[in-house]
Amino acid sequence: MSPAAAPRLRAAVLGRPVAHSLSPVLHRAACAVLGLDVDYTREDLGEDEVAGFLAHRLGAPGCAAAPAALGDGEDWLGCSVTMPLKAAVVAAADERTARVRALGVANTLVRDHPDHPGRILAHNTDVDGIVRALADGGLDASARGGTVGVLGNGGTASAAVAAAHALGADAVRFGVREPGRAADVVRLARGLGMEAVACGQEELVAGAGRLRAVVATLPPRAADPLAEAVADAALPPLLDAAYDPWPSALARAWSAAGGTVVSGVAMLLHQGVEQVRLFTERPRRERGVAEPDWAAVTRAAAQALGPAALPGGVTRRGARGGA
Repeated sequence: MSPAAAPRLRAAVLGRPVAHSLSPVLHRAACAVLGLDVDYTREDLGEDEVAGFLAHRLGAPGCAAAPAALGDGEDWLGCSVTMPLKAAVVAAADERTARVRALGVANTLVRDHPDHPGRILAHNTDVDGIVRALADGGLDASARGGTVGVLGNGGTASAAVAAAHALGADAVRFGVREPGRAADVVRLARGLGMEAVACGQEELVAGAGRLRAVVATLPPRAADPLAEAVADAALPPLLDAAYDPWPSALARAWSAAGGTVVSGVAMLLHQGVEQVRLFTERPRRERGVAEPDWAAVTRAAAQALGPAALPGGVTRRGARGGA
């Protein structure tokens, strides 16, 4: 009798809408370099659907039994998570990193990591993505002090606060439609030892020359009206997390005014490669694979994603059409 076939390795990005997500492109390219055949898909899910989806594939938190998907021949390594699910999935985990506990949002769920056997781990790699993407845009990550501007107050804005802290910022300035809605992110920034204040979105953009960097976390096209508020002055790097369509109206205006703009694709690249590292740790150890050349993995993923993900794929004064 022939031995049973090994379960198929699976992973997916979860969110709504999710059809635009480039995560499958990134993960497939990275896993190809690692020599792993991982079926990575997109799954369109709402907040009322995600718990059941995860319980079947990753298992239920606190339950020692194997997930039902293993019986279907699927070995789920984990899931990437995008809006609007980043807060909802935290409850689906057995363990949460210190970062997730502080932020209250996760973009990564890892099943049965060798350092967390039999558990579901919630992590947030968006912070890594923001820090490294801004570095691609020329920000000196070793410098200390200054104020980081953040447009928005959702899950990615929380990650931007943690990134500002990692960059040694003294303060965070939030640009929001209603200052009262920024209470949670203001509290988070102050809890991390930074000063924090909320203002209108137009006010933040108009005064961006006084900031060390700006991270736009608004949904696609939501920042378009702010393009008119961009001042023709010395501007810090802008990371626009919304990459579809690209370049955004805000990115075009920022570049035309002389500022450097980094696409959300660069953020996706760096946070996604960190997810790949977490997802594949178990199969790599099981196969006795040597520690990969992660720089080579990152380059392959960047090439698959296209020019906007590459370190030179930022927009600057005079750029036509952006990345």
